[in-house]
Amino acid sequence: MTHSSNKSSKVTIPVEGMSCAACVARVEKALKSVDGVSTARVNLATHHAEVEFTNGEPGLEKIRRAVSDSGYQIPVTRVTLKIEGMHCASCVSRVEKALQNVPGVLSATVNLSTHEAMVEQLQEQVEFEQLKAAVEETGYRVIARSDTDTDKSEESLEEREYHRLRKKLFISASLTVPVLVISMLKSFGFLPFISTIQSWVLLFFLTTPVMFYAGRHFFSAVWKSLKHRAADMNTLIAIGTGSAYVYSTFATFVPGLFPPELQHVYFDTAAVIITLILFGRYLEARARGRTSEAIKKLVGLRPKTARVKRDDNFQDIPLEEVQVGDTILVRPGEKVPVDGIILEGQVAIDESMITGESIPVDKGMGDTVIGATLNKAGSFSMIASRVGNNTMLAQIIRLVRQAQGGKAPIQRMADLLASYFVPAVIVIAIVTFFTWLLLGPEPPLSFALLTFITVLIIACPCALGLATPTSIMVGTGRGAELGILIKNAETLETAHKISAVVFDKTGTISTGVPV
Repeated sequence: MTHSSNKSSKVTIPVEGMSCAACVARVEKALKSVDGVSTARVNLATHHAEVEFTNGEPGLEKIRRAVSDSGYQIPVTRVTLKIEGMHCASCVSRVEKALQNVPGVLSATVNLSTHEAMVEQLQEQVEFEQLKAAVEETGYRVIARSDTDTDKSEESLEEREYHRLRKKLFISASLTVPVLVISMLKSFGFLPFISTIQSWVLLFFLTTPVMFYAGRHFFSAVWKSLKHRAADMNTLIAIGTGSAYVYSTFATFVPGLFPPELQHVYFDTAAVIITLILFGRYLEARARGRTSEAIKKLVGLRPKTARVKRDDNFQDIPLEEVQVGDTILVRPGEKVPVDGIILEGQVAIDESMITGESIPVDKGMGDTVIGATLNKAGSFSMIASRVGNNTMLAQIIRLVRQAQGGKAPIQRMADLLASYFVPAVIVIAIVTFFTWLLLGPEPPLSFALLTFITVLIIACPCALGLATPTSIMVGTGRGAELGILIKNAETLETAHKISAVVFDKTGTISTGVPV
């Protein structure tokens, strides 16, 4: 596909399924029916359509839908990106918008719980570097391209994030507890051997590491978002805690700036807020790790090695090295390494991992066997027909991953609301500040600052943007563990409308054995 720019007036799109001049006419008619398309010329020899626009680009998704409705297809591939730095629904909205603006991208769905972006694009028309650059321009970082489904870097990334948050939480909590204790004791007249200024200085030195080590990523995220004229949940956290910390620092070291009634410090507020937000994100990271267990269990079903014929001898090699056409020997009690066809032998295969049927299936020469199923009796040789990410198990893993990464209709509504949420909270906090400053009791500045911080911080834990994707992850993951594959998030959301389910082999389903 060719573009002169993001707002180009001409685009070339591949089209599959055309075989005659009538096909060309139907595709051209369908394309011209799309609002914004001025002309459309389809070339049967190259199987491409050249589309010109009048007032900017109408959107590739509309064009694809029009071609599909006419009975043909625009080839599409899906790419999954692992993204670091997202914390709220505002982050999701910014990344989705950036990816959708890349020429050749049909749609982009970002999942906050999995920290993944699922991108639908015209087949082989968009380079990975283009997608990566688009994400990084918004202030986030692409860690890996994880559409291989079994990429181990994803697991290590989740583990690194979990351990990093746990370390920061431990340090933050260790410093926050004495900050809170000293603040409370001093407020109630205890610790007479320490002057007020001395206690404030001590609180400053205890709080500073909490702010600039444990909470550093809040402030760095705000800096990135400001460069792109955006705001997210980190903005609320940074403004709230930063205001309390800066005010308290000036009150401690330059007390002459304030009248006696305004000489207060809020180091405990800043430290406690940072620690509580870190604790929430630590719990989120742990929940993400648990909900990805379904994927790990599916990956763990496949054997690590295969006994493959090499130079007239069978030898054990890593599963990743098996190629289509290899001859493989499977002995009793072993798992079938990849999908293939039996060359020799009469065996019984336990396919319950795929079918749910616990009775072994008799197989012979020419029959198909599925990777990760169990050979219960007899040895056989097979020829590998599908390996790697093309096996049935890999496709099941991909289905579960796509379902977990999908976005339900209710989640799209939540993301839309969240995109207006942060600016609204900031405006409300500013109005609250000036209302208390002008109309509040003495000392007005102190009350105004406290209410300003309170409004910002109460809004920080963005359950609005996190609850739905987390529930989808849990639902699809738990379903996969029980052998129930859920196609996508939309299916899961509408499942509550099911009034009746008809099963065959009820004994196998209810008890695990045929009865």
